[in-house]
Amino acid sequence: MSTPRTVLVVGGGAAGNAVTILLRRAGLAVDLVEAKDDWNATAGSGITLQGNALRVLRELGVWERVRESGFAFGSVGITAPDGTVLHVQRDLRTGGDDLPATVGMRRPQLQRILIDAVRASGARVRLGTRPIAFDQDADGVSVRFDDGTESRYDLVVAADGLSSASRAAIGIADKPEPTGMAIWRVAAPRPAGVIRTDLAYGGPAYIAGYCPTSDTTLYAYVVEANRDRASIPPESYADEMRRLASAYGGFWPEITAHITDPAQVNYTWFDRMLVEGSWHRGRVVLAGDAAHCCPPTLAQGAALSLEDAWVLAELLTANDTWDDALFQAYHERRIARVRPVVEGSVQLGQWQLDGVRDADVPGLMARTMTMLRELP
Repeated sequence: MSTPRTVLVVGGGAAGNAVTILLRRAGLAVDLVEAKDDWNATAGSGITLQGNALRVLRELGVWERVRESGFAFGSVGITAPDGTVLHVQRDLRTGGDDLPATVGMRRPQLQRILIDAVRASGARVRLGTRPIAFDQDADGVSVRFDDGTESRYDLVVAADGLSSASRAAIGIADKPEPTGMAIWRVAAPRPAGVIRTDLAYGGPAYIAGYCPTSDTTLYAYVVEANRDRASIPPESYADEMRRLASAYGGFWPEITAHITDPAQVNYTWFDRMLVEGSWHRGRVVLAGDAAHCCPPTLAQGAALSLEDAWVLAELLTANDTWDDALFQAYHERRIARVRPVVEGSVQLGQWQLDGVRDADVPGLMARTMTMLRELP
């Protein structure tokens, strides 16, 4: 019996967890290392998963748990700041007609589901560990870790996020850049009448929205121009978000009443990045936010990361030769799909920053979602 190929996955987010599950299913030996001791198991408030993300989650074997844990819906409402519903648009089922258009869920719950699947796959997991050097040759990569250990692998998948140290270590200089917007997020109880995402444009924020994440919960968010984070004390986060949210009507007063704990409020800038050229150097390959990121205006960040994992695992398990041609084929398949999503997500925000009133928002969104319905 031949020795299985060995893969190191750096990063235990959506892309890293997904590629680990898929490669283990194919019989490869996989080590996953994650810098955070808690494996990001409690981070974040909520996440919107559109059909193309659900399609990959089904491939991972976790769709039933996601369905049971989340809240499925098929439309988005556009409201005035006072809560008046102006338009309800049916969502395109980008994962196919046999999956919901959208599922909202608590982000920590999704992470726990993926963690359980990684554990069940038999991958070796090391938390609180990160690589500090990659020494490559034609046959593999010797990796030194910050705990003083060293191991050799046939391939490294760098899925260590937006600020990827692995990306920098292999000489890819691309870095995320702010788009000019920022978002406040919080988890809260779900008012009984909230059965879809509603978005209010105007008022003191660019966007005020919410998404149901279970029968009893939702996450709410307000988008504004980015501010110097150092000028906003963390203990004031609840006050700041509540101040913005209190200008909105409809279900917002009930939601706003629960924005009281600053530790439960998250504030982040919108960033954009798309690594140009190949997403690999030798036998270290980028995936997920390490290769691309975009504002959540199209709710496609996690979906693109999951798709990266699916495509990369498919190519690795279908080909005996792992070489530049294979890794370039991965890049070419992904860049054609990722670029319009990154550019479209940024454009939606830029139209708001520029005050463009006749922007073709519905057209851009429809074109992008139609493209995403195709298999990656």
